[in-house]
Amino acid sequence: MQHHGLGKDWLKICPVEKDLGVLSTLAGQQLAEHEPVCVQTAKKAKGSGSKDRHTAIMLVPGTISEERKQPPTQLAAQKEEHVVFRNDADSRQPPLPEVLRKSLQRGVVLSTGSLLVYEAHKLISGFAEVHASFKVEDVIEQADYLYGSGETEKLYRLLVQHKNSDDAELLWRLARSSRDLAQLGSTSAEEKKQLTYDSLEYAKKALEKNESNSAAHKWYGICLSDVGDYEGIKTKIGNAIIIKEHFQRAIELNPKDATTIHLIGIWCYSFAEMPWYQRKIAATLFATPPTSTFQEALRYFHMAEEADPNFYSKNLLFLGKTYLKLNNKKMALLWLSKAKEYPAQTEEDKQVQKEALELLNSI
Repeated sequence: MQHHGLGKDWLKICPVEKDLGVLSTLAGQQLAEHEPVCVQTAKKAKGSGSKDRHTAIMLVPGTISEERKQPPTQLAAQKEEHVVFRNDADSRQPPLPEVLRKSLQRGVVLSTGSLLVYEAHKLISGFAEVHASFKVEDVIEQADYLYGSGETEKLYRLLVQHKNSDDAELLWRLARSSRDLAQLGSTSAEEKKQLTYDSLEYAKKALEKNESNSAAHKWYGICLSDVGDYEGIKTKIGNAIIIKEHFQRAIELNPKDATTIHLIGIWCYSFAEMPWYQRKIAATLFATPPTSTFQEALRYFHMAEEADPNFYSKNLLFLGKTYLKLNNKKMALLWLSKAKEYPAQTEEDKQVQKEALELLNSI
């Protein structure tokens, strides 16, 4: 699992978190009698109009009910009998012209064929929706595997193919993936900026698709903070309240999300140590500028640890740093030592170990 933070200035970076055989049973006498032509008609319609290579249509003749079964001799006789009309005197008229008779029969066959194609289309359409839902689940499963494996570039290539998706679960993962790719040292400055703005758009779209998605709120807050790095401190501070609101909404939807609780702690810590000139900017933007204290930040860091003990090296580090700000060296030593001893699995963990060691040596 990776963890994530809020930008590079006052919200630091912290990487978290059959083919289908459609069986169309054709019931009814007309369908059974005309089956050979119907099959040909349906096949022609399918060959010319369908582009779904994953869908095959199997047409099975309908069964004839017991009372309608007749000996072969009677059936043959019926086939040879011409259509006749009777007048009031019940006198027989000459048989219909052969062309007209065949046309009438052809009309019945075509109507039946059209019905088959229509019914098949409905079945195919229904399957397409189910197939699409399974596809989304498959992509999410692959994405989570790649994320857990630290395959940042492969994960992005997988998810960016679905940037036009309407699925919030795919979109917030794409926002996260875009941001993670932007943070790589191998990513150029120009690409990083584009990815940063892209990630915000994906997170925004995820929220539009599902406002009740906790992760979408979390990633919208993170990505909005990142964009502030390119738009100046005034914009960044101006977005601060919006960012916190999205984090709080994410916690409402998922109270056990330790990462989001940690991010609110980072938000509080940042405003608690905000320099005077930034406070003046905040005062010009808000009638009541956002403020916080180290005590409030400490409360959120402890809440995150309670939700998921030892889940993140940086949460341990900030517990130690916050206790230092409150002049509690004993507790600072405890948490900074835990941060230094945290198993380093990522580059960020190594940076945390280094900073924790420096702070321990300074006490």
